[in-house]
Amino acid sequence: MQKYFAKMKGSTTSPPRVRLSEIFWSWIGAFLGISAVAFMNYNVLDQTDLVMIIGSFGASAVLIYGAIRSPLAQPRNLIGGHVISAVIGVFFYQLFSHQLWLASSLSVATAIAVMHATKTLHPPGGATALIAVIGSSKIHALGYLYAVIPVGLGALMMLVVALLVNNIPQTRKYPEFWL
Repeated sequence: MQKYFAKMKGSTTSPPRVRLSEIFWSWIGAFLGISAVAFMNYNVLDQTDLVMIIGSFGASAVLIYGAIRSPLAQPRNLIGGHVISAVIGVFFYQLFSHQLWLASSLSVATAIAVMHATKTLHPPGGATALIAVIGSSKIHALGYLYAVIPVGLGALMMLVVALLVNNIPQTRKYPEFWL
């Protein structure tokens, strides 16, 4: 039992603080990426039943603009993780809409397993699956279109911004890999 709890102490020190230029470019990328998606949501799609912005995009912004070297932030993970998770979330919502606790837990757990199996692990994907279950009636009305708009198109817009912004400074390179 002592060995079990000893693992919780950690084994390394905190990583060093990032340079101010890194903070600046992370801020610029996140601002522009979320701005693009939010602009579409509030100015282009506001008179439709479609949505473009979901909460999990905030977490994706942290990865693709702030942790650009992470394997979890690469294009395959961003797009694949979100789209796969969206489809899984819609599936479980439709199957268990009368038992949201079950649909919620099955969607997130299955999304994680499938993202692992497909090498598309992207932590915000878990939230994307959960949003398909607990989201608004507007989200539910989309059905599987949710995986295309807002999820696929929104992630693609954020990816384009990441490609443009993350490669401006010579000290940054994105992506590390595509497939």
